Amino acid sequence: MVKQWPPSPHPKFQKVELSSGMKNHQVRCSETLPGSDPSIGRRTWGGEYNWNSKVALLHGLKNDSGKFNSCKGAHLGKRHLWFRRHVRSITCMFVLLGFFFLLDSLMVSIFDSVNIRNSSTSKDSRGLEENTVAYVNKDKPPIKMHGRLLSLASSALVEKEFKQEKANFWKEPHQQEASWKPCADRRTPNIGKPDKSNGYIMVSANGGLNQQRVAVIICLQICNAVAVASLLNATLVLPRFLYSNVWKDPSQFGDIYQEEYFVNMLKDEINIVKELPPHLKSIDIEAIGSLITDADIVKEAKPIDYVRKVLPLLAQNGIVHFLGFGNRLGFDPLPSNLQTLRCKCNFHALKFVPKIQQAASILVTRIRKYHSARSVLDKQLLGNFMPDTPSKHHGSERDPSKYLALHLRFEEDMVAYSQCDFGGGENEKKELQSYREIHFPLLIERLKNSKPISQAELRKLGRCPLTPEEAALILSALGFKRGTYIYLAGSQIYGGKSRMDPFTSLYPNLVTKETLLTKSELEPFTNFSSQLAALDFIACATADVFAMTDSGSQLSSLVSGFRTYYGGGHAPNLRPNKKRLAAILSENSTIGWNEFEDRVRKMIEEGQRVRVRGYGRSIYRQPRCPECMCKSY
Repeated sequence: MVKQWPPSPHPKFQKVELSSGMKNHQVRCSETLPGSDPSIGRRTWGGEYNWNSKVALLHGLKNDSGKFNSCKGAHLGKRHLWFRRHVRSITCMFVLLGFFFLLDSLMVSIFDSVNIRNSSTSKDSRGLEENTVAYVNKDKPPIKMHGRLLSLASSALVEKEFKQEKANFWKEPHQQEASWKPCADRRTPNIGKPDKSNGYIMVSANGGLNQQRVAVIICLQICNAVAVASLLNATLVLPRFLYSNVWKDPSQFGDIYQEEYFVNMLKDEINIVKELPPHLKSIDIEAIGSLITDADIVKEAKPIDYVRKVLPLLAQNGIVHFLGFGNRLGFDPLPSNLQTLRCKCNFHALKFVPKIQQAASILVTRIRKYHSARSVLDKQLLGNFMPDTPSKHHGSERDPSKYLALHLRFEEDMVAYSQCDFGGGENEKKELQSYREIHFPLLIERLKNSKPISQAELRKLGRCPLTPEEAALILSALGFKRGTYIYLAGSQIYGGKSRMDPFTSLYPNLVTKETLLTKSELEPFTNFSSQLAALDFIACATADVFAMTDSGSQLSSLVSGFRTYYGGGHAPNLRPNKKRLAAILSENSTIGWNEFEDRVRKMIEEGQRVRVRGYGRSIYRQPRCPECMCKSY
């Protein structure tokens, strides 16, 4: 519908206005020629006439085309002159616009590179969006506990994309790290291997890879078994792993570690055999009193406890069997030769089997995108399956992609056991309570007889696992850019996609072993949780940066210790202090982003201080000590 304009207030003067309008128009045209004031013409054309006057004027222009064309030519000449004078500015403007379009395309290609790489690797490769990460409870909406900080972090990451500076946490901050060198393999315990063995020690271990390697929490495992065998002058039978209804993993020692290499590496310190001699196989060990459980040896036992309680049984029966033996050998006081032997076992004697090394090599190569120079960590963990050295044929004149490995401990059992509230509402509280009642009955009984602790107090004490959202906030505060490649270890995240959405909104380039390896490449490890954990261990240990959300977990302790031992000052570990972080996050509604960054960075820097192993501390996590490493001055 055409809008009806009101009639001219003076219709009888239209002809007069037409004539005067033509005259005024001619004057305006002459005034806009060079040497005159063009602003007058623009100002006059802008608003001295009503609608009917303009219509009449246009009608008059058609009847006087000659005059109008001369005026139009003047205008065109002026435009041409203006264009010639500003051609360089216009060219620069288009070049600048082209640069921004190119930069935008480059950023998009970087953000999507993981998905592109996965799709080109194999038809069987699957992206994160296709549910390759083993999430729990996938149908819940995103859960955010720190929405304001998350928004500030998102804005900060956008700003960082246009800045050239890099995060300082890609490298270790102190030079003292490089002065400590691995040397446990070059040291022979003072006592040496005895001429005659006192008998055989059997170890039946259970639990996952974490416990099997360091003998923490559940049972006496490989390295502590080696130390006890040396202490008692006994022959060690290769440990066996019990089948667990929790892990459901039938793997044995030879399925994870190289048996011959293990035996040969320790042959100068202890005798190791693959199985008992025939005359001992039929003995009822429990009947003769040589079965030893957790109830027989105190936690963090000292060497004298073994000499008093175990050695007499070994001498009498020629055999003892440690069944489900937990954390029963302390770190101090312990003779230096036994400490060195434990280091040699953990950092040198335990080599993954070729099947695991080969799959891990594929995994690491695909994360880095290009073949990179060989590091000491690569050599120790990948063996003969290290990625090729850079060559022009592989396009490796470009630097390989750096990546950060993250051990995000937010599994259902840990979340439930903590008793913390994670913002999931009543349904989540009921779900976690039900889980506790089924899996932690002793905890339920203890809670009934104890005074309840508030949620605020639990967080203040650092008892609450960090959520994926909180992990992303830490990384953004440390300066890691949005395009950072992040390898997620484990991937059994409670809450699934609803919990991971805040993380991936800040860091979309998130990958796991399931997204980087094809179905056929993963098939040999299906239903073998300890072997899958070995892949995570290697991917974390060889990363440019390793970040953890719980510094007390076994996998985090193992990885950080391995990187300390072999990293040579070039393998930074990022460990948060949950108490300090809780205090920072308690100001979520008021704290500014700059202050948040500053306090988080100071917290992480404090955890990166070079420390010599303290009394009673794990030698696997903190190998900087005279018994394990050598210091060059």
